[in-house]
Amino acid sequence: MVNKIPEELIEKIRTESDIVDVISEYIQLTKRGRNWFGLCPFHNENTPSFSVSEDKQIFHCFGCGAGGNVITFVMDIENVSFPEAVSKLGERIGIHIDIQNQSMDNRLRSYSKKEENMLDAHQFVAEYYHHLLMNTEDGEKALNYLFKRGFTREDIESNGIGYSLPNGDSVTVLLQRKGFSLDEMVECGLIIQRENDHTYFDRFRGRIMFPIRNESGKVIGFSGRLIEPKESEAKYLNSPETPIFRKSEVLFNLDKARTSIRKKRQAILMEGFMDVLAANKAGIDNAVATMGTSLTKEHITRLKRLVRKVVICYDGDHAGWEAAKRAAELLYNEQMEVEVVVLPEQLDPDAYIRNYGTESFVQMVEKPHAYMSFMMMYARRNKNFQFENDILQYIQEVLEQLVGRTSPIERDLYIKELAKETKVSEEAIYAQFRKLDADFAKNYKRADQNISIKSIDFHPKNLNATKRAERLLLSHMLSDMEVVKHIIESDDPQPFVHDEYIAVFVRLIGFCEEHGTSDYQRFLEILDDAELRKIVMEAALVERDPEYKDAEIQDCLKHLKKHRLELEIEKLMHDSKEAERMHEYDKALELFQRMVQLKRTLSAI
Repeated sequence: MVNKIPEELIEKIRTESDIVDVISEYIQLTKRGRNWFGLCPFHNENTPSFSVSEDKQIFHCFGCGAGGNVITFVMDIENVSFPEAVSKLGERIGIHIDIQNQSMDNRLRSYSKKEENMLDAHQFVAEYYHHLLMNTEDGEKALNYLFKRGFTREDIESNGIGYSLPNGDSVTVLLQRKGFSLDEMVECGLIIQRENDHTYFDRFRGRIMFPIRNESGKVIGFSGRLIEPKESEAKYLNSPETPIFRKSEVLFNLDKARTSIRKKRQAILMEGFMDVLAANKAGIDNAVATMGTSLTKEHITRLKRLVRKVVICYDGDHAGWEAAKRAAELLYNEQMEVEVVVLPEQLDPDAYIRNYGTESFVQMVEKPHAYMSFMMMYARRNKNFQFENDILQYIQEVLEQLVGRTSPIERDLYIKELAKETKVSEEAIYAQFRKLDADFAKNYKRADQNISIKSIDFHPKNLNATKRAERLLLSHMLSDMEVVKHIIESDDPQPFVHDEYIAVFVRLIGFCEEHGTSDYQRFLEILDDAELRKIVMEAALVERDPEYKDAEIQDCLKHLKKHRLELEIEKLMHDSKEAERMHEYDKALELFQRMVQLKRTLSAI
């Protein structure tokens, strides 16, 4: 294990890493008053409840309770250990910390041990595939194919592209030698088990291998492409759904594109990872793609945390138009700013770049169609304005898009365009629009009333008196180490009731003994559980009255002692009745006498 990171270096990195700048690399923040607000990256929400204090250099989510400082934020968002988080922040300010030999046993992960094994296996296999492509005769054909497709050596290196051998078990053998469980390797999609003889073989064979990474840059799956397509096999073979690879949540290239997305204030959304790689080669570095699935709520949540504007660039064929319309509506309904690139000749982005060059493609992406403009183009498809029904249907479809969504100026602009296209008067189109708008308003009011009723039913309950006492007592402990010492040395050295507070208290005792100071930010960093960090953060934010500090502490201790006695009395009563039912009368009498004694103690408090 490497030496412990010096405390003064941790302090230097923490103080020189501005929390607003760091968090802004992950989510979009807007300043309101003294604080910054955004959508919480730790739970799904539509209304920003994630607050960042520039003065205090802390963050807190009023929705899910997540909170901490700049180091714990990186730990939670990247799912990395404390040393790794300090190292990442250090690199940002020009301080290098070598943690290569750091013990992995202490990693503060949200992954289970099995998922950790799966991630380690994927990283190992990705490096193996890359080695085969770049350094062996077996990979020469695949490497030359990539060069012909316009990939440079730098492209291949930066994306970790590899090659899988055509034989059936090279990866299986290597994984087994490395000590990985083959059953776990089947579960995470790297190998397959035959049904007839239960032997194992590689899932990917004789394919160019493209690693799929999560937001933190960890390999979670692969897409393998045949060099020469065969009728008996699919051109692309993707990893299946696994505990570490959920297609409804993964956006290809988000780990690399995130910084550019934030800087350019927009994301380019594509259908396939090859389109993203082609866009990257064209100099477009803010592109991401779904992995063989339609755009989902989870995908949108990830984008929404980073940016408000999304440019959709899907295939130009019928399926691409349909997918683009669906994605555009989903994004628009989430109050995102949406634009759409329409590619000609049914081409996908990769094919368009090969046919017309990177400069032409970049121009297309830089001049996309506005949301309503695309919707009008979509509605016009396959319609013949020589037929009255097609004209009426077209007007109806466009007006349905305008109702309840657009500004008066936009409505005026698009209705003028409708009138010009269809030769129907603006007055007639406006009359139809007003009818649709009135119907929409009625339905919206009804839906809003239903939402209001439901929101009352599900309004979160306030903390009970016991949890309030625990939180306030912990708050005093975090601000003054002497409170911790006083309680440890008292007749009641374990004041808390709930397990999570007891767990925090035990760790706080150890922290105070080691550091000899009250520093809740440093204490947050040593906690190995994100849920415990939430409790500490909530306690740290509690308003305390310095003038009545001792009285507040005594009131909390008294209330918690009473509550513990009440719980113990309740248990003794239950146990006494159970002993009586089992005809254990001596035991029942003993339990009853203890209960009476505790009741006397309770009444004396």
